[in-house]
Amino acid sequence: MIYFDNAATSLHKPDSVADAVYAAIRNIGSYGRGSHQASLEAGRVIYAARELLSKLFHVKDCSRIAFTSNATESLNIAIKGLVHPGGHVITTVLEHNSVLRPLYEREAKGAEITIIKSDPLGNINIDDIESHIRENTKMVVCTHSSNLTGNLVDIKKIGDLCKARKLLFVVDAAQTAGVFPIDVEEQKIDVLCFTGHKGLLGPQGTGGIYVREGISVSPLKSGGSGSSTFLKTHPMVMPECLEAGTLNGHGIAGLYAGVSYILDKGVDNLRRKELELMRQFYDGIKEIPDIKIYGDFFARERSAIVALNIGEYDSASVCDQLAEAYGIYTRAGGHCAPLMHQALGTKEQGAVRFSFSHFNTRDEVELGIKAIKDLAME
Repeated sequence: MIYFDNAATSLHKPDSVADAVYAAIRNIGSYGRGSHQASLEAGRVIYAARELLSKLFHVKDCSRIAFTSNATESLNIAIKGLVHPGGHVITTVLEHNSVLRPLYEREAKGAEITIIKSDPLGNINIDDIESHIRENTKMVVCTHSSNLTGNLVDIKKIGDLCKARKLLFVVDAAQTAGVFPIDVEEQKIDVLCFTGHKGLLGPQGTGGIYVREGISVSPLKSGGSGSSTFLKTHPMVMPECLEAGTLNGHGIAGLYAGVSYILDKGVDNLRRKELELMRQFYDGIKEIPDIKIYGDFFARERSAIVALNIGEYDSASVCDQLAEAYGIYTRAGGHCAPLMHQALGTKEQGAVRFSFSHFNTRDEVELGIKAIKDLAME
């Protein structure tokens, strides 16, 4: 099997991640639900993971990070907890449905939404964001990188704009956490939403949300918190206010191991390897007749994603042939990015997405190139 579907989930993890999950299953109890050794050990694991994520994202106070099940939950918390009737939100066509669907739900309840269009390569112009700011604009929410094209968004420039115009800035870092440097202070990010199972190399069912001090987010869920039992309302102090119910301590232990690996190897070093493999693949297929590649490959920075189509062939059929004939696993269809597909004209055909990991090899990439050449000649 050759796995090129890392934008969906990273399959190959460091051995330390599996070891950490196994050890946690054997040894830890429920965080905040007791003073016995197993519960205290869960607290240590979870606190250590918070601290490590704070180091990765340059967060000053680790209590500003709450754990969630994934970036989808984090984005729902942010959007549903901060967007209210009468408020105006700016977003982009690059967004995943984890941003779009909660926004549409807010729109149905009286909020207003502006969606910034892209150019033919799938890039947005940040000046367009500024030109659409209104008197009632409250927030800009956008992805750091398109999960379809791999195009990167200049979140530093957007953060500066939001800071100057006194707007909240919410970033979807599902594709970039653990892959690109993220500094919530320097990039002026008010809310950072991330998942654990992609670039952070953790287990599925893990993720988190950073909320800047001074921002109060209405909880998406309420229930057990391990403290303040006799209050009728859920505690509003971070991180407990966004962590109702028993946390996935076993998964968070694995997430800690994944982040430890990334910090040890170096974010820039791992990304460099991924981009080298992506560029090898792109250079190997770009001149093949009937191949259409989506995204901006002239940009200085981008994610290690190549989305393509072969002539008019249905993307799902191409993915099936790659899997059955070559043992190559990719992703077809709409990628939960409907507006980006509409902008690229691929709503009906979808696209075949190759997304690379530093665990892939150059030989695997060469086999991927050969497979695309073979299929294009059929």
